[in-house]
Amino acid sequence: MVVEYIRYTIPASRAEEFEQAYKAASSVLDADPHCLSYEIARGVEEPEHYTVRIEWDSIEGHEQGFRRSPRFAEFFAAVKPFFTHIQEMKHYDARFGAR
Repeated sequence: MVVEYIRYTIPASRAEEFEQAYKAASSVLDADPHCLSYEIARGVEEPEHYTVRIEWDSIEGHEQGFRRSPRFAEFFAAVKPFFTHIQEMKHYDARFGAR
């Protein structure tokens, strides 16, 4: 499993639009067999900061499976207006954690 983190800085005036975009895009993630789970979190101290965390079965599943699937265009169309607000978009190997 790999975890993709996408950090955004979203102006307050666009926060609701951003959240609605990810709600729309979430149906694509829900249907994708390579996506294990995801969450969108908003900063408490700095509410203009958002972190999107997506667990993928593998980096290949994300990059070769999901990104090459027909539904990726639907996902990307929903979140594309916020692409320029990305501060970081990287994959990480999960080492340990708790439930």
